[in-house]
Amino acid sequence: MDAIISWIGENILFIYLLIFAIYLGTEIIGKVPVVLHTPLMSGANAISGVVVIGGIILVRLTPSDDYFGLLIGFLGITFATINVAGGFAVTQRMLSMFNKKKKS
Repeated sequence: MDAIISWIGENILFIYLLIFAIYLGTEIIGKVPVVLHTPLMSGANAISGVVVIGGIILVRLTPSDDYFGLLIGFLGITFATINVAGGFAVTQRMLSMFNKKKKS
């Protein structure tokens, strides 16, 4: 228990930053008009591409005996890759709804 309290004390700034980022993100997304949700999601998919690159760098620079760092990097790469691929697939399907269909 003392280790947890000590960790929180050492990282209190990061905890406050995380809470602020969650609040700010919720406020910003809540004020976006419905029409702009598709471009917003495309931008979020591009940001997930940056997460993939960050995960690759993390795995590359992590010592081989640091299993937690390797696990976090692997999970970051995996989930961000799924998010990028799925997000662009959904965006492509939504954009294809606006294409004119050819008549035979």
